[in-house]
Amino acid sequence: MVTMLDVSLRAGVSKATVSRVLNGTGQVKESTREQVFKAMEELGYRPNFLARSLANRSSNSVGLVVSTFDGFYFGRLLQQASRQTEAHGKQLIVTDGHDTPQKELDAVQMLVDRHCDAIVLYTRFMSERALISLMGSIRVPLVVINRDVTQARERCVFFEQQDAAFQATEYLIQQGHREIACITVPISTPTGQARLMGYRKALQKHGIRFNEERVKNGDSTMTVGHQLCQELLESHVPFTALFACNDDMALGASKALHQAGMRIPQDVSLFGFDDAPSAQWLQPALSTVYLPIDNMITTAIDQAIKLANGEDLEPIPPFVGTLVLRESVAPGPYFRSGRKPSK
Repeated sequence: MVTMLDVSLRAGVSKATVSRVLNGTGQVKESTREQVFKAMEELGYRPNFLARSLANRSSNSVGLVVSTFDGFYFGRLLQQASRQTEAHGKQLIVTDGHDTPQKELDAVQMLVDRHCDAIVLYTRFMSERALISLMGSIRVPLVVINRDVTQARERCVFFEQQDAAFQATEYLIQQGHREIACITVPISTPTGQARLMGYRKALQKHGIRFNEERVKNGDSTMTVGHQLCQELLESHVPFTALFACNDDMALGASKALHQAGMRIPQDVSLFGFDDAPSAQWLQPALSTVYLPIDNMITTAIDQAIKLANGEDLEPIPPFVGTLVLRESVAPGPYFRSGRKPSK
């Protein structure tokens, strides 16, 4: 096994000098540093890039904490994060925050200990106060994705969840639907709360009474989407349209509707959220909201690296959704009858 002494002999310097180079301490001439790096590389003591990282107290990497590794959404996010990090000549280190604030804190600290140049944190549950405290307590620049941190807009990348859900629900209303059911993503999350609020505000704008019996709180999975749609049908609460707050639950709901002998969109119009790859392959193809996750994670990586480089930052404008209209929505009773929803 190659030792630090072997490196010192090959480089023609003392063992203490090699140690200073590795730890980035003391005064070492650049020519001497290069001699040590060269010796380490020749002897295979450790990869040259790692030696330089240790010397500079940097791993030449960007850390990313995600809530979970499941689903197309995070797969797409990870793929784009890797591409963008490589474009900056750095490596991506990814870890799972397990969807809990404490685990997310632990994951961030692990990335700090690995000397990441910057960290991007995707969180669903951590409070704004906790995020501000975290930003000020660690020595590594931190950018938050998926949350609006009002006190640090230059360090957060977020999506207008409420507005996107409002647009989706209003589109259904404009198509002549007044009895619109809703299946939410986890209502304990800011995302779930914002999407439900968007649904409610669209109803309110058009003078449609909110009916709690038409709302079911889900967990983002096809299985629960199927189950909750069955519950809506069994409750006999009338609805001519269903807004599912993510595409997986919309797909589950579509099966429940088919099993009940109901046709999409002739009997029930269906609208999703996220524009998952499967949405266009549903029969009929699912109308949904496109969420620009590629652009969001690209912006987060770029902003994190700017922070690490000490560059001046501007607040990041919120990202907005786009309605993707396909065949799963048909004119509702008010449209077909020529009547307009009451104001």
